Amino acid sequence: MARRPAKTSGTIDRDSGVALGEAVFRTLCEALQAGSYRAGDRLREEEVAQRLNVSRTPVREALGRLAARGFVQPAAGRGVIVRDLDISEVLELYTMREILEGAAARLAAEHASRLEIDAMTDIEQALTETSGDAAEMARLNRAFHEAICRAARNRYLDNASRELQDWIALLGPTTFSVNGRPETSHREHLGIIGAIAARDGDNAEKLARAHIREALRCRLKLLQKQ
Repeated sequence: MARRPAKTSGTIDRDSGVALGEAVFRTLCEALQAGSYRAGDRLREEEVAQRLNVSRTPVREALGRLAARGFVQPAAGRGVIVRDLDISEVLELYTMREILEGAAARLAAEHASRLEIDAMTDIEQALTETSGDAAEMARLNRAFHEAICRAARNRYLDNASRELQDWIALLGPTTFSVNGRPETSHREHLGIIGAIAARDGDNAEKLARAHIREALRCRLKLLQKQ
């Protein structure tokens, strides 16, 4: 099957003070996380440069950094393609996600302010009101988990969680597309928020880990259909 070229979203802010190669790299990572890229999509240096209105040199640098992180690999002919994770990598990814999300929930139970807990509740409410829009639900779900990570007050945990989110973006369709998952996820999120609000770190971690195990079960269902 022919590889389709990936569409690069986002623009480069030339006045941000960030080096151009770094700006291109960030833009490509954001497009990856937003789902603009899928496994098997091809990225050609000249096409990305044209879309972002930059020279090929910073694009070459950015693609090299993506390759070093393992997100892309050389393609037959020109360019690179977004990697497709095998089942063992998916299991490893979710194992680490369970550990990190559990730790984040435990720490959030210790450190989250009332305003941060209210923000988690607001995000979850918005998520329940977005029924039928899987992409928007996935975006809000990321925002929910990012809110917990910020409330954990641990920059290293936050950085590790953000990198895992980039890898999860390679997996394709959100697990919210699995029948019944939005409803079960809603109940799980409310339980996690409740445990954080009660300052119950043990239960917050337990519920967060169970939430990710259920997400993995739904992910495996999706992979079986591919």
